[in-house]
Amino acid sequence: MNAQQYPALEFFVDLLAHPSPSSMERKLADRVCQHLRQWGYAPQRDGCGNVWVRLEGRTADGPLVCYAAHMDEIGLAVHAIEPDGRLRVSRSGGLFPWKLGETPVEILGDHATVIGVLSMGAGHGASGQAIDWANVRILTGLTPAQLAEAGVRPGSLGVPLRSHCGPVLFGDPTDPLVAAWTFDDRMGVVTLLRLLKTLAEERRRPQCPTLVAFTVQEEVGGMGAKVLAQRERPDVFIAIDGCPVTPGAPLELDGRPGVWTRDRVAPYDPRLIADLCAAANAVGAALQPVAYDVSASDASMVFEVGAAQRIACFGQVRENSHGYEVARLAVFDNMLRTLLYFVEHWEG
Repeated sequence: MNAQQYPALEFFVDLLAHPSPSSMERKLADRVCQHLRQWGYAPQRDGCGNVWVRLEGRTADGPLVCYAAHMDEIGLAVHAIEPDGRLRVSRSGGLFPWKLGETPVEILGDHATVIGVLSMGAGHGASGQAIDWANVRILTGLTPAQLAEAGVRPGSLGVPLRSHCGPVLFGDPTDPLVAAWTFDDRMGVVTLLRLLKTLAEERRRPQCPTLVAFTVQEEVGGMGAKVLAQRERPDVFIAIDGCPVTPGAPLELDGRPGVWTRDRVAPYDPRLIADLCAAANAVGAALQPVAYDVSASDASMVFEVGAAQRIACFGQVRENSHGYEVARLAVFDNMLRTLLYFVEHWEG
């Protein structure tokens, strides 16, 4: 696959090279800042790791709108090192072991990265019992002393080996599907980067005063977004994130993005939902509304703590959420087109 043929995938591959489990987003944030500076922006960063840029609106007294995508990915966390160098692990964020299988992983030590393989025991004679993290070990081939030298310790974080993360194009070549380890939420980051690149190169401005933010630690409670929103106090907070196809969700894996109407934390603003749908229609796309009983976004978690008055969340529809995710390639360009129209035309 030649990612350069597809701008969204080219950015995605660039960002995927930088592992970013929750609380370890710094290298990815560095790369985001490099892109922003290249286009003439002066990104700001805070102590918890958020990155953002501030844009003047054509209507100076309009509502302050924050568009945010989170940089962190789900992963696993080391709990203990056994005498033979095996690692006992649990999840970081909403990762289940059956989503990974017995696959190579990278453990991000304080001094070096250690490669290991997840182990769930022999298949010969195994029963059909469900596997949980208590049944999982990471084989490292190293002694505890060697692991200590690499800085691997309880609390060290791990992610799938980057060379196994994709992306992979498949299906109808005229309208392909694309799969990769967690588009959640690098594709939101990609969409905001493409938005900022377009605004800079074409000298376009948002209608309202705007923050474009790249947040940390969404997968473990929306921590970065809460810090950002409580400090900046946006009137409107819109998360650019994916829409997982959960059981019973009325979503189709086509070129239409999805828009959240509620989740386990909060309902979303009906007027914003309608305005986002109108923006999609204006550019020849459409949004698929979905209501969740589970899941949460940076937007709903910000609303929960009273740090924004109105919220929304939209993004790519994806199968296999929190695993090797699958989306329709066309959805990424439709996300950008919808967002660009909304940013330029929405008056509050």
